[in-house]
Amino acid sequence: MEDKNAGGGVDNTFRRKFDPEEYLERAREREKQEAEGRGKSKSKGPPVQRKPLKHRDYEVDLDSRLGKTQVVTPIAPLSQQAGYYCSVCECVVKDSANYLDHINGKKHQRALGMSMRVERASLQQVQERFEKLKKRREPGSFTEQDLDERILKQQEEEEERKRQRRERKKEKKVSITRILL
Repeated sequence: MEDKNAGGGVDNTFRRKFDPEEYLERAREREKQEAEGRGKSKSKGPPVQRKPLKHRDYEVDLDSRLGKTQVVTPIAPLSQQAGYYCSVCECVVKDSANYLDHINGKKHQRALGMSMRVERASLQQVQERFEKLKKRREPGSFTEQDLDERILKQQEEEEERKRQRRERKKEKKVSITRILL
């Protein structure tokens, strides 16, 4: 058997040499793949037509959990975890402000099949809307006199509450002094 170092020196020719043709070929292949990738992502099919935004036809219930305490377990299903659960997106949002942001946001609206664009209203639609709002306002319309009456009534109610509070404090003092004596 021959000795590896028989030549007397160490073989250090393992270092790679720069080959311009090889790297140029690699760059061309990478550009070709990226161009194919870009073309595929944009041409997945016909563009999806989404409906424009519309008014919510339901009331968002944020007050039902106000002031409540909830036990959180790590094995609970998403719908029973702490926070507000969105069944459309299947996610849990931790507080009411973020829940409102979520249901008004792009991801949720897309999941409902709506784009974030608003349908342009015609002049006739705007006029009809104004008429509807005028009719709604007329029965409950009030004058300055009505406003003054409401303010007076509210002040009287406030004074009555203060008076009752003072009476309760007096009763409490009296009952405490009776207990001590």
